[in-house]
Amino acid sequence: MKQVNGQLLLTGIIAGMTAALLLLGANAQPSLSAVLYAASALPILIVGLGWGNIAAIVAIAVAAFVGAVAVSPMFALFMAVLTLLPAGWLAHLSNLARPASEIGGPANLTAWYPLSDILLHLCGLVSLAVIFLGIMIGYGPELTDQFVDMVASSMNEQNPAMAMDPAALEQSKRFFVLTIPVVQGGTWVMMLFAAHYIATRIASASSRALRPREDIPSALRMNRNALFVFLAGILACFAGGTPALIGATVCGAFGAGFLLSGFASLHLRTRGKDWRVPALILAYLSTLMVLPAFIVLVFGLVDTRRTVALTPTASGTGSDNSNS
Repeated sequence: MKQVNGQLLLTGIIAGMTAALLLLGANAQPSLSAVLYAASALPILIVGLGWGNIAAIVAIAVAAFVGAVAVSPMFALFMAVLTLLPAGWLAHLSNLARPASEIGGPANLTAWYPLSDILLHLCGLVSLAVIFLGIMIGYGPELTDQFVDMVASSMNEQNPAMAMDPAALEQSKRFFVLTIPVVQGGTWVMMLFAAHYIATRIASASSRALRPREDIPSALRMNRNALFVFLAGILACFAGGTPALIGATVCGAFGAGFLLSGFASLHLRTRGKDWRVPALILAYLSTLMVLPAFIVLVFGLVDTRRTVALTPTASGTGSDNSNS
């Protein structure tokens, strides 16, 4: 257990203030809100990965307090659920370690919490956060139908020849109400994982990282149990009503997890090839379309495993949460 001292608390306070400033900037600049909201997870992740749980908890508390005072308690609650708490939990999981002998490995090695399980937790946390946000704002057909009607009316005024018939309009409404949770869940998983990756690089470069860096292309895969959750989400989408909205959120979040693992698999498969760079650039650009993205998703679906990082045991290995 790390001893609580002034320097540790000060580090947490500075990280919390930095996260709060990013959150306030996102609230003030809607055009950059998504990037700034995701960036607000960076200070929490960096301090958690480098200084441990206590500093991360202090940072989360400070950021939430500043958000509540500067904007509103509801704003602070939303940001805590969507960004701050998931970032702190990811940092906590990343620092979990135990002797490899406990899982049948050599006695002189340390086993770290699997990256596949960290990604699984991220997908689950984002799903719960987006569902919570939807409940708080009353998301549903009543909300999205108004937006679709407004867009359709605007298009009809500009070009009456392009007016949508009632059947097409109703189909658009059903599609739109399920699309937003999918996009929101998927986008948030990828942005928070990008923040986790950047924070890991920063912590490693500063020699503060408690967990050694891993080879992401070989280690980043989804846990096999995620397949059943993803399938349950797909089936729920056909149930209609609230279950369909929950299923769409789960599909978006866990689909993004499989998409990330699919890209990691592509990086591993193309390693050492002369055509690797142009192929990867083409793959990333082509995933802006549905079919290429689905192909990468399939790569992630067919290659599910649970890899455990093993490092030599050293004095002081682990953090203030050094058992799993």
